[in-house]
Order: sequence, then C-alpha cells, then structure tokens
Amino acid sequence: MFDSLTDKIEKAFKVMKGQGHITEINVAETVKEVRKALLDADVSYKIAKEFTNEVKEKALGAGVLQAVSPGQLMVKVMHEELTTLMGTENVEINLEGNPVVILVAGLQGSGKTTFSAKLASFLKKKYKKNPLLVACDVYRPAAVDQLKVLGEKIQVPVFTEEGNKEPVKLAKMAVSEAKKYGNDVVIIDTAGRLAIDKVMMEEVQNIHKAVKPQETLFVVDAMTGQDAVNTAKAFNDVLDYEGVVLTKMDGDTRGGAALTIRKVVDKPIKFVGTGETVEGLDLFYPKRMADRILGMGDIVSLVEKAQEQFDQDQASRLQKKIAKNQFDFEDFLSQIKQIKKMGNVKDLMGMIPGMGKALKNVDMDDDAFKSIEAVIYSMTPEERKNPKVINGSRRRRIAKGAGTDIQEVNRLIKQFGETRKMMKSMTGAGNKKARRMMGNLPRPK
Repeated sequence: MFDSLTDKIEKAFKVMKGQGHITEINVAETVKEVRKALLDADVSYKIAKEFTNEVKEKALGAGVLQAVSPGQLMVKVMHEELTTLMGTENVEINLEGNPVVILVAGLQGSGKTTFSAKLASFLKKKYKKNPLLVACDVYRPAAVDQLKVLGEKIQVPVFTEEGNKEPVKLAKMAVSEAKKYGNDVVIIDTAGRLAIDKVMMEEVQNIHKAVKPQETLFVVDAMTGQDAVNTAKAFNDVLDYEGVVLTKMDGDTRGGAALTIRKVVDKPIKFVGTGETVEGLDLFYPKRMADRILGMGDIVSLVEKAQEQFDQDQASRLQKKIAKNQFDFEDFLSQIKQIKKMGNVKDLMGMIPGMGKALKNVDMDDDAFKSIEAVIYSMTPEERKNPKVINGSRRRRIAKGAGTDIQEVNRLIKQFGETRKMMKSMTGAGNKKARRMMGNLPRPK
C-alpha cells in the first residue's frame, strides 16, 4: 500500500537535500514533483493542485525557521497537510443504542459481506458486544451462505429467513429478533448495487428508513481509485451515510481514494480492511496513515495489534515456562498463530520505521511461516513437548512428513535450542529484555 507514492514523494524531497534554506525555487520544484506523484496515485488534478498550493504556502511561510533543515521542514509541512486532507482525527463508530443498528452499503464486489463479518468480530473482541449479522443480500448467489460461513467462523449468529426475498422486511424482523434475544448490535449486509441502478438504490433507502440505523457505512474497494471517490459521492447524495470503509488496502492500490475521499464527500474514513481473514480490519487514523505514506512506519498500530492478539494471562504463563527452560514447540506454534492473526507479515513489518523500503522487493506473504509450521505439525506431541527426544531417525521421519529435507529440520531444531537458552538467560534481567529476545525466534526463510 502506497509504496509507489512513498517512493515518488521521497524523490521529490531530494530537491531540498543539501539546500541551505527555503526558497521559492526549490519549494516550487519540490511541490511540482509531489503533484505528479499525487496524480500518479489517482488523485484528481483539482485536489492535487489545491493540496500542493497549500504545502507551498505553508513552507514559504515557515521559511524563517532556522532550527530545521529545508528537507525536514518540507516533511513536517507535508505530514500536517496529508493528515488534514485525510481528516485530521480518527472518528469512531457510534455504538450508542440498544440495539445499535449498522447498515452496510456499497458497490457490487466491494467486499461488504466480508467487512460485515470483520466488523462483527471487531466489535465482539474490542467492545465485548453481542452482534447479530443480517443477510439482506437476497440476489447474489451464495451471498447468504457466505455470511453464514463467516458467522460460524467468528461465532456470531446470522439472521435470515428461507424464501424471504424482501430485504426491508428481513431487516425489520432482524432488529426485533435482536431485541428479543439480547443482541446489542445489528449489522445489516445489503445487496451490492450500481450507483446508476435506481431500483436498488431505492431499496437501500427503504431499508434505511425502516430500521433507522445509528451508523450507515459505505464500503468501497480502494483499488478502484478515483472511481471509488466518485461513487462514494453518488451514494452519499442518496444515503447521507456516517462513514466510509476502504477495503483491499493491501492490494495493488495507488492510494487516491484514501487520500481524497474525505475531502470530496466530507465524511470520515472509519475503517480500512486488508486481506480475507476476519482479523484484517483496522480503525483509520489520518496521522498514522500520513506517517506510512512518508515512510515513517506506524509503530503505534503495530503495538496495538500485538496487544489485541496476545493474551496477558497466557504471556504470564509463558514467562514462567521460559524461566524454567520449559518453552517448547507447542508454545512456539501458539506464538506463530497469534502473530499470523495480526495480519499480513510484510504489511506488519512495513509498520516498523525504515522497514517498508527495505522489504519493497522481498517476497513475504501470509505463508511465510508455512515451512516451520509443517515441520512442527509433523512432530508427535511428545517431540513437541520434549525436543531432546528427537534423534536422527525421528528427524528423518519429521522431514518426510513435512515434505522437506532433514537439513531444514536440523536448522529449525538448532535455532530453537539456541533461542530457548537465550530466553532462559534473559529472564533474570527483567521482563523487558525477555520480551525483546522473543524477536530472535527462528525466522521463516
């Protein structure tokens, strides 16, 4: 996400490198390159021009500052203006009401159904809510089944009625059902539609009038760029929704929608979705997104993701096992699973300042730990609990079961042994150092 835009903005800033002070000439050259970068990212010419004019004006107005270099000053101004462009502050979802009714609308193929399930999981975990998903997409083949599968995965009930093809009636019945059974959030997944489809647009309007949702969220595929912004405006004219959700932000997107949708529709981006897993949903923070665009990473979001996935009680138990030198392959497998729940490995690494650029051409996908997991799964429960019993014949069996060679098994067992020794030695030096050593666990190739 934003890799190309980040690279081009960095090149634009090189104009300032080595300059003694801000001048109209070097600022003009820099903002010209920034404008080109924004246009390439599918930002409209009007917004790109307004944005760079604002940056230019602020930079020249701050030219008297002597405490920072011209390059640092431009980064500061760009960061402030990008944050402002995307909304300045995070706007949280409205959860006042019992039940809270959330209507999810958007184009065909934008990822509404997947987002609905992600949102249910998010509200269940973060706010301890008891959500009910409602399948009001009665037109798309298998749409109801898709929501049922996702609902079962996250252990959230899905309301539907066999043979009922009236979305408005379904939505009203679902709200009554939620009140009856104590569901405090109702998430209504509506059918995908085209902005020009009058009948379908009237239908979502009628659902809106019938259930009077506290939140109406417009889901848009970030990969569609400026078209997404135009569609968001058309929908807002009809629904007057409360917020925008950008999906597929981990795809080959140029970023134009994320940068400009707030300015065009004057509605906040509330969530961004990545990947297909139900955990791939994040709150949208304009400042953090500006950090990432300017190559500064996003360490705050990375820490928050870790805190969400790592159980404190489990961490305490693990600490005791490490102190007794009892950390085993079962524990290691558990840690891998929790890391994977945090999201795409490469995307997570990109949140560390400086790592995004270093990993640009590195092939690191969601299966990065696959080979390690395969080896551990090929072990018997006894071997996982007590790695010392893994002799030569067992290693050959494990390698065969994992579909790899014995050198791979040897490498993993050796690294694991060394890591366990280091973790044990660090427990007496305090929790902070022990946690730091967790980063030395065997890494995927």
